[in-house]
Amino acid sequence: MAKALVIVESPAKAKTIAGILGRDFIVESSIGHVRDLPATATEIPAAYRGEPWARLGVDVDNDFKPLYVVPGKKKQQVSKLKGLMKGATELFLATDEDREGESIAWHLTEVLAPRIPVKRMVFHEITKEAVRTAAKNPRELDRRLVDAQEARRILDRLYGYEVSPVLWRKVLPKLSAGRVQSVATRIIVERERERMRFRAAEYWDIEGDFQPEGAGQDAFGAVLLAVDDRRVATGKDFDPQGNLRGETLVLDESRATALAEGLRDAPFAVKSVEQKPYRRSPSPPFITSTLQQEAGRKLRFSSQRTMQVAQRLYENGFITYMRTDSTTLSGAAIAAARAQIKDLYGPDYVPSSPRQYKRKVKNAQEAHEAIRPAGDHFRTPDDLSSQLVGDEMRLYDLIWKRTVASQMADAVGRSVQVRLEGRASSGETAEFGTSGTVITFPGFLRAYVEGADDPEAELADRETHLPDLREGQALRATAMEPKGHSTQPPPRFTEASLVKRLEELGVGRPSTYASIMGTIQDRGYVWKKGSALVPSYIAFSVVGLLEQHFSKLVDYDFTAKMEDDLDMIAAGESEASPWLRKFYFGNGQPGLKVMVSEHLDEIDAREVNSIPVGKDADGVEIIVRVGRYGPYLQRGDDRASVPEDLAPDELTIEKAEELLNAPSHDRVLGPDPETGLEVWAKAGRYGPYVQLGEMEEGSKEKPKTASLFKNMELPTVTLEDALRLLTLPRTVGVADDGEEILALNGRYGPYIKKGSDTRSLGAEGDIFGVSMEDALALLAQPKQRGRGAAAAPLREMGEDPVTKAPIVVKNGRFGPYVTDGEYNASIPRDLTIESLTLERAAEMLAEKRAAGPPKKKKSTRRKSSAKKTTKKTTKKKTSKARAPKPPTTS
Repeated sequence: MAKALVIVESPAKAKTIAGILGRDFIVESSIGHVRDLPATATEIPAAYRGEPWARLGVDVDNDFKPLYVVPGKKKQQVSKLKGLMKGATELFLATDEDREGESIAWHLTEVLAPRIPVKRMVFHEITKEAVRTAAKNPRELDRRLVDAQEARRILDRLYGYEVSPVLWRKVLPKLSAGRVQSVATRIIVERERERMRFRAAEYWDIEGDFQPEGAGQDAFGAVLLAVDDRRVATGKDFDPQGNLRGETLVLDESRATALAEGLRDAPFAVKSVEQKPYRRSPSPPFITSTLQQEAGRKLRFSSQRTMQVAQRLYENGFITYMRTDSTTLSGAAIAAARAQIKDLYGPDYVPSSPRQYKRKVKNAQEAHEAIRPAGDHFRTPDDLSSQLVGDEMRLYDLIWKRTVASQMADAVGRSVQVRLEGRASSGETAEFGTSGTVITFPGFLRAYVEGADDPEAELADRETHLPDLREGQALRATAMEPKGHSTQPPPRFTEASLVKRLEELGVGRPSTYASIMGTIQDRGYVWKKGSALVPSYIAFSVVGLLEQHFSKLVDYDFTAKMEDDLDMIAAGESEASPWLRKFYFGNGQPGLKVMVSEHLDEIDAREVNSIPVGKDADGVEIIVRVGRYGPYLQRGDDRASVPEDLAPDELTIEKAEELLNAPSHDRVLGPDPETGLEVWAKAGRYGPYVQLGEMEEGSKEKPKTASLFKNMELPTVTLEDALRLLTLPRTVGVADDGEEILALNGRYGPYIKKGSDTRSLGAEGDIFGVSMEDALALLAQPKQRGRGAAAAPLREMGEDPVTKAPIVVKNGRFGPYVTDGEYNASIPRDLTIESLTLERAAEMLAEKRAAGPPKKKKSTRRKSSAKKTTKKTTKKKTSKARAPKPPTTS
């Protein structure tokens, strides 16, 4: 019996929807995009490789027509979809209802070329009612959304493929430039620059404890606000360079201590009591950005981890679509929330009318609703305890609480501000102040508090109870303690705060935030210190180059304007081709093409890769330079490597001098008797090594090097040791079949090699001692997997709270890592084994678990020569029989 074919993006989504639609439908996944711009030169069809625009994959002189190809890894799935379509009565394209989902649906129609009716099926939650309703009420493809997504893809391709080569030439090979990732990196670099310029200021105040006169009155604390009616300076009164703003009084330690001593026995009285009503409303339900921020703050999830977990919750029918920038809730969702609030908390917690949330977004990107529990009746976390565990339960719990709280009544109470006054023995009048809040009705705070893990505990913390004080009431000081403070530099961005900043600037869109966070870290522009994002020196060079020579491309307003323009294309208010033409070729101002071609020769690579630190005591400039083997300090002819875990704001003049003045173990061991070249012993990023000669200027040939054995140390290695190391690999002998047997040291330790056959050696010293007889005996033995008995763990952490498996720390070839026996996670360089907590170890493993099992490598087994010849012949005939197709365009 013929059936309708439904195509979605992911296998998990296909499985859930197949269970809902039943036997009349075949549900299959496209596994993401089936077609894209060529990712490599080999993917470019032969007919277009000679075209000047081929490397871009976009014909910039022909209305920016894109050249789409089906990647090799997708061809099998495309063939499967074509086969399923042959027996289908109609085709439903059920990809996500956003620009990317619309684009995938359009590409499917182009690749599959269906001759059956095609319908667009959309829903924002995978429930029986939503999916079946969508199947009964399909719509047409929205070409405006497709055009907007295509324009974005072309824009990002042009940006990346034109600007990245500039970075390769002027900074380092293999770097990448991205339209939004470059702006995100600039935000982080600018914050680090602020921290580098920051100078701390010291200031003091006094904290006092006071007891009201009379029985039954509780003591309370207050802080010094003014002396003789002159306000005492706090941190906000200093600028980032430590200079005082305004005319406030700055107390130092001696004066604060003297004043505190003079106030210990002084009589105090209440100067004023001011009461105000307190009212606080709940936050809106989650959108993509706020979900990432809250999951980062409360659950310590990265943006990518949050979206991976949310994707699984959506695909399995637990929450609505998780890529949205709308705070709207449907009528059914509001009714469900209000009913649940009444059941769980009582009628007093249900406001008289439903809450409506609106965001000032020009074109909320195809958003239907906020992120909420799926269905018209919200399932509580307890209801799903048998279906959800670990990350999925934690994130669902967060979404459920936020959704319910968004429809609850306000929290109300009263706030009190109290001022106290006393006279010191020196005659100075001191004014102290304190404030408190009494919450008389908690409202939504019963269910959810933004940024807090435990609403009840947070509710208690928000209430600062003060005794019933009245103006003129006498008080006695029971404690008076001077306190010293330092102003703090602006905090580094975390993933959560960076997402918030990008949203404030209008840079990027909800669906892109997670990939931005991953990209800037994967590219080496940013590394994490705890949860803080720290820029690398490569990021300083890249951002500096872009700011100096392509300032428009990293301008916040310009990048945000691009997003608005894409929204206009999606709304049908603008056309893609003229907009792309203006960006690439210019319109009164230079476009991208001219910017790159004109500025390339102006860029001084040495200047771009130099970051000033300051001048030493003798007035000599100290500079950080970004080199091929990592950042290093330079002062005249002196050089020193910059430690990998040293953040840029921690590289002060004093620290730089310490590194430069540290004794260097790099030394000349002596001349090589054969070549006459000097043999060096050096410290490298990957450990100590010896080197024959120096790198000649202008030469591409690197000097020969060899790593030291583990039992060797740089200060004591001899010329004899070095010369032996430089002879490796050592030829042990020649086997009967004429093939050489070599002894050498590799990344996994010492071993012997005959052709492609290898065997491990017991110790590094065996490389020089293994005989031909020993080598042949080793090669005759069956090859063993692994390297002998497993080493004992470095540390036992305890039981994983999710899997209940024991977590241990082990040492791997890339450094220490945590494992639960199934998943491994490398320990970040900012953490030591001793400082690692069980909670952090479990979180790292949970991130690996959320990413899924590692992909298995495809077999590289060669086919027989007969089959190989047949395939080549067939391929050749096919290429002659068919004329090349023109590039597919919108």
